[in-house]
Amino acid sequence: MSQFGLLLVTGNQTHQENYARAFAADPRCRLVGLTDEPTDERRAALNRKLAEELDIPFLENFSEAVRREDVDFVSICSEPERRLRLTLECVEAGKHIYFDKDPAPTVAAARQIAEAVSKRGLLSQAFSLVRVPAAAQAKAAFESGELGDLIGLHCDITFAKGLAGTATLGPREEKPHPTQFSFFDSKREFLCVGYYAVAFFQWLTGQRFATVDATTSNYFFTEHQKNDVEDFSCAMLGLENGVEATITAGRCGWKSHPTHGIHDIRLIGTKGSLTLDAYAPRLVTFCDAEPWSPPAEPHPEDPMGFWSSTTKASGVAPKTDWQPIQDAAKSDAACFLDCLESGKQSDMSVVLAAHSVEVVHAVYESASTGETVQLA
Repeated sequence: MSQFGLLLVTGNQTHQENYARAFAADPRCRLVGLTDEPTDERRAALNRKLAEELDIPFLENFSEAVRREDVDFVSICSEPERRLRLTLECVEAGKHIYFDKDPAPTVAAARQIAEAVSKRGLLSQAFSLVRVPAAAQAKAAFESGELGDLIGLHCDITFAKGLAGTATLGPREEKPHPTQFSFFDSKREFLCVGYYAVAFFQWLTGQRFATVDATTSNYFFTEHQKNDVEDFSCAMLGLENGVEATITAGRCGWKSHPTHGIHDIRLIGTKGSLTLDAYAPRLVTFCDAEPWSPPAEPHPEDPMGFWSSTTKASGVAPKTDWQPIQDAAKSDAACFLDCLESGKQSDMSVVLAAHSVEVVHAVYESASTGETVQLA
């Protein structure tokens, strides 16, 4: 059995907290160390903290670290605005790359990364939710032909995190070309959440998108409002083969759902339709235990509950009302290790992820103008 050396880029208070542990749990992977480019003291401390938790060295010189012979691939979780230059240096070093879900925050940067990775013949994978059992069920139904010709798709996906009810309701004025997507206390939620549905539809159908109509709103969080980022979005999209798709996506508060939030998929065909719930089948518990409640005081550096470390530190207990009773899916990390073993490109490569970034930006453009965006 081959063992692949993994270099982590960026540490705590990113999704690296989860990715690193998922890779470390697989015997085919060995964590070489954690590195980053020179950055501010807060980020440097968070990087060292994760390296310490994982008992791996923190490698201060990023350029030297990515060129180590014992590094086969890297996992990049830096802030979106820093990903382009870090990724291109990893590509230059000839390393395969596991990306946080979006490879870069702009269309031009995502395309540049996809072209660079493809030109070097490197393997890549962007994190997604296509490994959940509901996605596999949708794929099986789609490929079986039992629904007839596919004519429509829909996905409701919301994250039940954060203390909601603090936003000032009213119309939202979207900006056509946003430049910052994440803050310590909020994120652009179509990029954060809606992206998963966009990537899933591409993965399911093998089709790119041709048109986008969308709107963005602020319904739940003052943190999002003050940073001028949306907490909820609706999008209507046309695929190149004529299939129509719709997405509702956002973040709606810890108390809004018995578990992690709504995650429903609908496939509509000429012969029938199928609705899938990512949390079904499940065991629902009714008892006299104290009901679940969020922390009285959210973590000062993470009021939305983005990260595992801060969520744990603020005392957020797992919700227990719903318990899944389905077989666990293979982890996204294990799927990429399969690709490294076989030398085959991932079904969620950076090329597909780059088009998802293009669609996300078209959502914001359409929401700002109120017009349909045509994708090239």
